[in-house]
Amino acid sequence: MGGAIFLALVLYLVNQSIFGFFKNRHKFFSVSLMNQLYFYHLIFWLTYYIYALNNPSDSKNYYRNTRAYTGEWLDLYGTSTTFIDFIAYPFTNWMDLPYVVVMVIFAWIGYLGFIFTYIFFRENIPIKIKLFKRFDFLFILMFLPNMHFWTSSLGKGSVIFLGIMMFVYALKAPKKRWLTLLVGSLITYHVRPHVFMFMVVGAGLGFMSGNKKISMAQKVGAFIGMIGLLILIQDKVLAVVNLGGSENVVSDFQDFTSTRSQGLSEDAGSGVDMASYPLPVKLFTFWFRPLFFDAPGILGLIVSAENLLYLIIAFKILKKDFISFIKKSPALVKMSAVVFFMTSLAMTFVMSNLGIIMRQKSMVMYFLFFVIYYYMAEKKYKRMVKLKKLQKRRKEEIMHRAQD
Repeated sequence: MGGAIFLALVLYLVNQSIFGFFKNRHKFFSVSLMNQLYFYHLIFWLTYYIYALNNPSDSKNYYRNTRAYTGEWLDLYGTSTTFIDFIAYPFTNWMDLPYVVVMVIFAWIGYLGFIFTYIFFRENIPIKIKLFKRFDFLFILMFLPNMHFWTSSLGKGSVIFLGIMMFVYALKAPKKRWLTLLVGSLITYHVRPHVFMFMVVGAGLGFMSGNKKISMAQKVGAFIGMIGLLILIQDKVLAVVNLGGSENVVSDFQDFTSTRSQGLSEDAGSGVDMASYPLPVKLFTFWFRPLFFDAPGILGLIVSAENLLYLIIAFKILKKDFISFIKKSPALVKMSAVVFFMTSLAMTFVMSNLGIIMRQKSMVMYFLFFVIYYYMAEKKYKRMVKLKKLQKRRKEEIMHRAQD
């Protein structure tokens, strides 16, 4: 444990250099907030570590498997689980680091994802929003417990979270941030190829429909490029659901999802029969359950409180003008909406275990929050503009009366 604490302090010093880099590029960047978030994240590293010692955990399997691996390191290079083995191997095998120290390293990787999340929100939405007329919305989003818990351990959660948030951060200025975009794309693709596919489709549709400066020729070119990329990675995407050699993808996918859903519903004692649910109920289950009435254990109760907050936040967009907002929204908002819905839709067909749902949805919920945050910020901005015009008009009326 002493080595883990020492490494956490060393990484704290490394963070200061990273903060300085971003502070020079983004004047709004709050070093104090990011330091608070780092120590907050470490609480979840410790929580997850204690939890893993007393419960089944993929993190222990990753550690044991890579530590016992006797083959060549490069042979581990691949997608999905093997990519996590590939990243973990130097730490567990070459450096012979204990489990708790490797957990710190991967928790830090997850924390880096929160840095990009923070910049992504603040850079694109400079207007501050109060939730419940009192609490800073962005502050709440940065400190959501479930998001930190599943990104604070050795596993896919921390790595893909960093990849996704690097990807969306770079989309603000892809020409200048091409290296960040490339690294984020590679990370996301190698951890979950199907999620990368959703990101590409979402980004493509978002920018083609949300950027009025793009000509039709550029849109056609981007569409062709997007289709070409999807063709290149189709084998990896289909392999995720064991359909790499399928001759009837639709039929075989239906069989896979039925089998997968049944298997997950029987696992860990927290299954739900989502296969029999209508689609709206499936989506609601993925986004907002467990709630207090079906919470699996103490962790489930904590997550239920957070899910209730998600539900309250989601009610903010149940307004008549939301559809028109989406139609006129900028590219990043459209992209977030598409990625959120497509990923959620895909997950609902294979998720039937509340414990797994709690973990998997941490990848996509920030996309929903970004859409909601932008919607609320735009409404606030319009109110501010309207108020300024009204104040200006009243001031002019007072001046005219004074002159008369």
